[in-house]
Amino acid sequence: MKALWTVAAAAIGAAAYGLSRPGVRATLREDLDTVRRRDPAATNDFVSLVSYPGMHAIWAHRGLHRLWGNDTAKVPARLMSQAVRTLTGVEIHPGAQIGRRFFIDHANGVVIGETSEIGDDVMLYHQVTLGGTSMEQAKRHPTIGNHVLVGAGAKILGPVVVGDNSSVGANAVVVKDVASDSSAVGIPAKVRPYKKLTSAEAGGPNADDTRSKYADFELIDPAIWI
Repeated sequence: MKALWTVAAAAIGAAAYGLSRPGVRATLREDLDTVRRRDPAATNDFVSLVSYPGMHAIWAHRGLHRLWGNDTAKVPARLMSQAVRTLTGVEIHPGAQIGRRFFIDHANGVVIGETSEIGDDVMLYHQVTLGGTSMEQAKRHPTIGNHVLVGAGAKILGPVVVGDNSSVGANAVVVKDVASDSSAVGIPAKVRPYKKLTSAEAGGPNADDTRSKYADFELIDPAIWI
């Protein structure tokens, strides 16, 4: 219990220091805006601030990732990441690289491995695993592109690449690359390109494009519904 209070006090102190810096406040604002955009249940910033463990895990990871870059701090970073796992239900290895506007909805049981790379505007649901398939100390975890949705329970295994503007369906098991503008559904996952929109569907005579013209992460494929 004393250890938990110590961790909580350290977190409060770090938060107070961070909020004194304009860059940190701007990032916090971006995070809260991301929550509102991704989760229709998020209608109050204060509630989001204190009750979204996925966001807490992401904040902690940013600091721990910086520690991980210092060889003398790798052990403390790893140990603290396990404390974060206990508190949030989300395990993100300090070595993982994560872009901006990352969001984990219903954060619980999420595992992100050491050599994972995640781009900007990525959204994961609960029970997602970005795991490895090798015992070698090399690139062994997935690379997730920009603007990707990964449905609940999905497993993306090995150094595969999920391309930009793609979706991985709930409970899918991905062991091969997923091309950009595609969806991956099933066990093992089958990849199929998004249907091209007609001019009428896209809203104009010159608007023919891929699924990226749809609203942000609209779940148009029933196999991806959460």
